Amino acid sequence: MSIQILSLLADAAVETGYMVLVALSLGTLFGAPVGVLLATSGRGELFAMPVFNRVVGAVVNATRSIPFIILAVAIIPFTRLVAGTSIGTSAAIVPLTVAATPFIARIIEGAIRGVDSGLIEAAQAMGAKPLQIVFKVLLPEALPAIVLGLTLTTVLLIGYSAMVGAVGGGGLGDLGIRYGYQRFRPDVMAAVVVTLIVVVQVIQSLGDRLARKLNKRIR
Repeated sequence: MSIQILSLLADAAVETGYMVLVALSLGTLFGAPVGVLLATSGRGELFAMPVFNRVVGAVVNATRSIPFIILAVAIIPFTRLVAGTSIGTSAAIVPLTVAATPFIARIIEGAIRGVDSGLIEAAQAMGAKPLQIVFKVLLPEALPAIVLGLTLTTVLLIGYSAMVGAVGGGGLGDLGIRYGYQRFRPDVMAAVVVTLIVVVQVIQSLGDRLARKLNKRIR
């Protein structure tokens, strides 16, 4: 493999990392509050708003049910509005964020619902207010599960970022399609696949290790 291809591979890996990191950060920023509300706004819960809970839950489920490649194409007008273009690495962040937000919301909801209800009852008995319970009990106790969920989301976004290369999104997927598939270069395609596998393995290992450390610290 030529030095030029190796350079392109390195640049594409950086683009993929940029897309995934920004989309994960924005998805967490938007999805975390939604996830907390979904976990605490059911009937008889801390912020009881059953109708709100059902409506938001339905919207989250609807967004999650759309295949990513269809979502990326369907929201091209919105992508242009936000990023000024529908092509390129920065533009790809828009559909990645839209796809990540409901996924992260459900992950955080599930992690919070997994917290022992006895801890909530104990905090309420001590006079803690709902927001105090959320930030001092629910989120700290759910943190290991949240870390595992965000690790899973990161791996998912890496796969999505490769897909978005099919519509000019840049990154490793774009490199694999343009140089590997369209130019009949199986060595380039293989290099892209191996790079993605290595990156996913490293991220999954780091996420698992961090979650174990947090779990031991809480206990």
